[in-house]
Amino acid sequence: MEVQAYVLIQTEVGKAATALQSIRAISGVVVAEGVTGPYDIIVTAQARTLDELGQAVVSKITSVCGITRTLTCPVVNLG
Repeated sequence: MEVQAYVLIQTEVGKAATALQSIRAISGVVVAEGVTGPYDIIVTAQARTLDELGQAVVSKITSVCGITRTLTCPVVNLG
């Protein structure tokens, strides 16, 4: 079973659209959408393990130009 996470992203003013395009090209990003509110982009990401998710997906997302802050929320099975 793969690990999934939601990544909530804040960007610099005027950088959300270009950051969104870059994020969509990252392997492991399932969905990336621009949103309004305290965050500018929300991503659904997945990988084989939590370590791989952090190293291969989230680290690439945080290196995208224009991103100022991220919050990663791993999905857990509560039931």
